[in-house]
Amino acid sequence: MPTIFICGDPHGQFFPIVDAVRAERPAAVVLLGDIDAPRPLHELLAPISSVTDIFWIHGNHDTESEAAYDNLFGSRLVESCLHGKIVNVHGKRIAGVGGVFRSKIWNGATASFETPANYLEVCGKGNRWRGGLPLKHRSTLFPSDLHAFAGELADVLVTHEAPGAHPYGFSALTDLADSLQVKAAFHGHHHQTITYSDGVWHGVGQCEIFRYTW
Repeated sequence: MPTIFICGDPHGQFFPIVDAVRAERPAAVVLLGDIDAPRPLHELLAPISSVTDIFWIHGNHDTESEAAYDNLFGSRLVESCLHGKIVNVHGKRIAGVGGVFRSKIWNGATASFETPANYLEVCGKGNRWRGGLPLKHRSTLFPSDLHAFAGELADVLVTHEAPGAHPYGFSALTDLADSLQVKAAFHGHHHQTITYSDGVWHGVGQCEIFRYTW
């Protein structure tokens, strides 16, 4: 049976992932954000790049510095980012939502700005970074990020933020999982190992590996 490693926030610690992949040779690896890559991600995961398929979403820590951002979005693994996509991974359709909710933009219920373009209209040119969103807001969720999945179906959802069942989670992600009709959903961010009562959602702890098998 194929196995996918769902990896909780690495925060710069990649040895546990590399060692586990070498030992178990999963079909794929998915990183749940807050990667904190100290070097380009393709360099850090080079020892397993020929062993397994690698995918990732970003977290809030991944836009706290230019280096953290560039080591992800400037790496050779940039096309492996699942944010805003549904990708067929060894027969499973996996949807990804990276980033976090920030109340200045959208608190998960009420939005001040629907799209990044709406925000750029008012943020001022001096606040832009590399001609676009401020660096911090490169990990901010907008309603348009979730609207991109309208009418789609998936088997698995991976997010950085937690669903509404978590004390600090968001029902918008619960609703997304429901609309996609996923059988399993995973989040990081809170560094907690959680199996939710709905049997769908799982929280994955920091540097933890959840082995998803079907």
